[in-house]
Amino acid sequence: MSQWQVQVIRSEKRRRTVQALLNDGLIEVRVPAGLDASEEARLVEDMVAKIERKHTSSATNLVNRARYLARKYDLPEADSVAWSSRQHTRWGSCTPGQRRIRISQRIADAPGWVLDSVIVHELAHIVEPNHGAAFQRLVGRYELTERARGYLMAMGEGRWIP
Repeated sequence: MSQWQVQVIRSEKRRRTVQALLNDGLIEVRVPAGLDASEEARLVEDMVAKIERKHTSSATNLVNRARYLARKYDLPEADSVAWSSRQHTRWGSCTPGQRRIRISQRIADAPGWVLDSVIVHELAHIVEPNHGAAFQRLVGRYELTERARGYLMAMGEGRWIP
């Protein structure tokens, strides 16, 4: 159940696209007219979830969080850390040469210790691009790594590389 009211707007002009906007506490979902009820319900649910994830993730300052974790666990700081709405099979990604980290918005609602584990994992990639023993030692500095792996595995979506 959404914390906002949802209004579905059916448009005769729309053929394929679906759009959702948050406007003064109201989520407006625009869908093509003529969709069958189950398809419309699925699309509306997906779009509402996307808006909610975006709203939740915008409240978290990833740059400050990553900077704190880098200092605490003696890892290099990233040059940029941002949420990504395009990551559907990974929880995070790192471009080591650019020191750029992207975190999937799908974990915006996860407990903070899960998010921290993903950030530490990606920060470790700045030093070690692969998942070898040296990388595992860096990731192992975060004491809740195994617990976070279990949590993400239980979510059943995305890929977690040990």
